Amino acid sequence: MRKIVIGATVLSAALLASFFATAQKRVTGLDVPVVTPGPGWKACPRCVNQAHIDDDRAKAEVDTRQFDKHDISGVWGDNGVELDVKSVPPFTPEGQKMFDATLTNVPGVNAKDPMNICDPLGFPRAFAYNYGMEFIQVPGRTLQFFEFQHTWRTIWTDGRKLPTDPPLDRYLGYSVGHWDGDTFKVESSGFDTRSWLSEDRRKRVHGFAHSSDLRTEEEYTRINYGKLQMTLRIIDPKVFTKPWVTTAVETLRPNNELSEYFCVPSEETQFNSFSTLPTASGSKATGLGPDSK
Repeated sequence: MRKIVIGATVLSAALLASFFATAQKRVTGLDVPVVTPGPGWKACPRCVNQAHIDDDRAKAEVDTRQFDKHDISGVWGDNGVELDVKSVPPFTPEGQKMFDATLTNVPGVNAKDPMNICDPLGFPRAFAYNYGMEFIQVPGRTLQFFEFQHTWRTIWTDGRKLPTDPPLDRYLGYSVGHWDGDTFKVESSGFDTRSWLSEDRRKRVHGFAHSSDLRTEEEYTRINYGKLQMTLRIIDPKVFTKPWVTTAVETLRPNNELSEYFCVPSEETQFNSFSTLPTASGSKATGLGPDSK
């Protein structure tokens, strides 16, 4: 691994400009410019401005078009559905210890965040952070693709039940789903404890960890062709005294396709080095961390 070593007295303005430009890209989520699709391909959800989005949705007549209530396939959203920090349940004593253990002394850049070394986000963080996601329904399973880290999650719909002793080494958990009327319900467990539920965006100095007892429950109901109502329940009795519930409406992106957005270790190493370089005044150059949008 190549390390960048630069003395405080020789830190150039060009280097600082490069760093802050990178930080600005991360905080706005504009890691790629707005683009005009070429022939044979479509732009990703975060690659177009609101005018393009509104135009695509109007052309697709998303509010009046006929739809199958049991079909949730398609590209949805943009920057995911962030967990509702206004409804974070009280911690258990053990949960408070786990939360306190994630504290960082560098505001804006949590050095303990597993994302900083390109560890998988896991679920539900991938859903809360993603730059667009896509549901694909096939016999026996529903696939949920995430643009960030270009990965997918398998939700089994072949009638199997959630295992009572699932493997605990899956960042995305083990998931089963079924239709209850017009609502697609998903249950998941068996999550790898190295992942976080989310960075705590309130002060950006903590992260929400979870235990091996974590379970999630999701509900998806297609309101119309272009809107998907969702509810996510995070259930972890070792960490929280009650379920953590987030509700939101995802919007269909009828003329978008998921792009490729990897977390590249070499790029993260460079970014993290810039984030902690001493400035000429002796303080740290603290930009916004990679989980910023």
